[in-house]
Amino acid sequence: MIIDRPTFGPGGNSESFYAEGNKGTVNAPKWVRERGLDAYEFEAGNGLNATDATLARIGEEARANGILMSFHTPYFISLSGIEEEKRLKSIDYIKRSLHASELLGADTIVVHSGSAAKISRAEAMALASDTLARTYEAVGDTPIRVGLETMGKINQLGTLEEVIELCRIAPIYYPVVDFGHMNARNIGGYFTDVDSYRAVFDKIGSELGDKFAYNLHCHFSKIEYTGAGEKRHLTFGDTVFGPDFEPLAEAIVREGVAPRLICESAGTMAEDALAMKRMWESASGK
Repeated sequence: MIIDRPTFGPGGNSESFYAEGNKGTVNAPKWVRERGLDAYEFEAGNGLNATDATLARIGEEARANGILMSFHTPYFISLSGIEEEKRLKSIDYIKRSLHASELLGADTIVVHSGSAAKISRAEAMALASDTLARTYEAVGDTPIRVGLETMGKINQLGTLEEVIELCRIAPIYYPVVDFGHMNARNIGGYFTDVDSYRAVFDKIGSELGDKFAYNLHCHFSKIEYTGAGEKRHLTFGDTVFGPDFEPLAEAIVREGVAPRLICESAGTMAEDALAMKRMWESASGK
């Protein structure tokens, strides 16, 4: 489904969601809509603990409230793991994630691209490519986009170039651009102006095709970094590490694209997602 305007939402639940007495994510779609947002990413990074019944209830609430859903797969998925048994288990985790996404009504799952800590990047890419080729054999042409994320630590796979290369393996693979990750793995200063953001959309469009750039699935947060890249997620209150969202809002307007922007701030993801939406509205005159 093509969405003709940018959409905004949180990755998981803000601290304020629980402070207001909400106990579970089944309440999140309505809560998100009431705050002027229109997207939500279900976070299963530490594993999927929700039952099928709960996931289906969340999906019903999302449809009732007009919330676009996505799903973040477990962090322990290892596309480039050197232990073959563990690596191939990742295919099962992706299949389970796709099943959960069907129940949620999610159109995208987000998968970490893999590690290159103990082997060369070329070896890691070869293993990740093999895992993704086998995954495609196992799941076929699923209508749910399998998103491969740009990563924030230098010893991880997940530069934009690597993600684009992996996405060429099969038509179900789409890039997921985490702007905070890209900034952190380059030790800051990666996104300095409107054109540096526009270059991401242009590169994806020219390398993979315009449909991959138009409704690009994105993560955004300010991220503290060290010489090794990403250290921790921050809030929009940070004035040191960045990146800043205002030039991205302008880039979205100039490129004429309609990405989904999931905010992964530390504890203020809904509040900062709304700030992002307001910045885009200001830049676009909406």
